[in-house]
Amino acid sequence: MRYAKVTERLASLGSEKWAVHIEGKRRAALGEPLIFLSIGEPDAPPPAAIMDVAERQMRAGRTRYSNGRGEPPVLNALARMYTLRTGRTISTDQFLFLPGTQTALYIAMNVLTEEGDEVLMADPYYATYEGVIASSGAVAVPLRVDPDQGFHLKAAHLERAITPKSRVLLMNTPSNPTGAVFTRSEIEKIGRVCEKHDLWIVSDEVYATLTYGNTVFTSPFDIPELESRTVVVSSVSKSHAMPGFRCGWIAASEEFCEKAQPIAETMLFGSQPFLEDATAFAIDSHFPEVDTMKRTYEARARAVVAGLKHSKTVSARMPEGGMFVMVDVRKTGLSGVAFAERLLEEEGVVTMPGESFGAGGAGHLRVALTVGEDQIKEACKRIARLAERISPRQVSLSSHHART
Repeated sequence: MRYAKVTERLASLGSEKWAVHIEGKRRAALGEPLIFLSIGEPDAPPPAAIMDVAERQMRAGRTRYSNGRGEPPVLNALARMYTLRTGRTISTDQFLFLPGTQTALYIAMNVLTEEGDEVLMADPYYATYEGVIASSGAVAVPLRVDPDQGFHLKAAHLERAITPKSRVLLMNTPSNPTGAVFTRSEIEKIGRVCEKHDLWIVSDEVYATLTYGNTVFTSPFDIPELESRTVVVSSVSKSHAMPGFRCGWIAASEEFCEKAQPIAETMLFGSQPFLEDATAFAIDSHFPEVDTMKRTYEARARAVVAGLKHSKTVSARMPEGGMFVMVDVRKTGLSGVAFAERLLEEEGVVTMPGESFGAGGAGHLRVALTVGEDQIKEACKRIARLAERISPRQVSLSSHHART
């Protein structure tokens, strides 16, 4: 039987990236005590008031079909939020409400690219980016960024990689997995390159509210000259600990939203009105629980950095934002995959190998800040303990056996 080409393009982009996590879940189901630092799912519940609104609106009958653009309350809430953030009037016609950022990314790529087009992105990158790019037939062009320079993409690096087939820069700030947050100056320089070569900017901003220290979040959408070429994808999954709600959106020009709406309607034709009402309430309101969650992530990130600072072979850099820390294991001589596999086998800690997020993540682990600080500290002890056991001689012998 024959299948569409998209099945071939996506066939190699599945569960192998999550192999260590899947193996950890299998072992946990058998009763093995493990520390899970692999998946970026908030361990805090959503604010209770948001849950109350969702329940109340569902019982009030907000369970019928919605439209393909979004319900008026959530579109108005989004317009207020982005108007306040940008200092410009942002219309309700500049949004599409969608089931999560992943759906928004899929729609954006299928509106902007087709077979043979190139999408440039910093490497490391979020694990599903290759799939959403390949879904339209476009080609991902990873741009290796320097871990020793905080994983920041430079405008000059971007410009050198542009070809006549380049169509989109896929930007993620704060970054998953690296925690890098683009400064306004960096975005302005990158934006000028995109203007010069007529590139779209798709900006994944799901972690926009999670920045640490003196780091300030800036979106290319906030810069007037870049608004018309920027497509923001975001959600309340991480900002309000609501991943299961699947409530996200696109913010873009009115023209883009008009082009994208038929694709959204073909796929989904609307979301659940009671969840849209809950999202509108979340966007319009302030919650102490959200402030606490942010402080907790920052404290956990600092605990990872402190927990590894005395090791001579592994280290961690404080992220500028997000809910992950990249742990550098390059001095052990092992790949991130090999280290993560041994960490699970020998120390009972489940992480994501850096290579799951592209070649730029080689020699790193991504650690999710989704367990308590005590468990974080214990995991760091185990990571350091394994690293100290891996001597240069062991690595040399492993390499010799691999060749023979």
